[in-house]
Amino acid sequence: MADRIRPKMERGARAKQFQPFDALRGFREALAQKEREAVPRKELSPEQEEELDFQLRQMQPGDLVTVEYFSEGAYIRTTGAVVRISRADRVLEVENARIPFSDIDRLFPTRV
Repeated sequence: MADRIRPKMERGARAKQFQPFDALRGFREALAQKEREAVPRKELSPEQEEELDFQLRQMQPGDLVTVEYFSEGAYIRTTGAVVRISRADRVLEVENARIPFSDIDRLFPTRV
């Protein structure tokens, strides 16, 4: 029987066959999230609440701000432009984050 000549495999396709196989997709990420230790929520003093309220009243859509807030057992810091401030719903929207006022720990307004 004659040997068949196979066309060469593209370099990208060839590399794929040597990549590790993850039989349980997302399992490693889920384990990493479970390993993360939950942090208790901090209680703000009346002075801190007053300062936070003052900062929120001064803020306008388009302002650049860094927000530190509590979410799912951890404190997260995000920076971006203020999209919307809803005093009726008590929510601050910063680019991709919708943050209830009650979860905000600190605000760092950025002056341009």
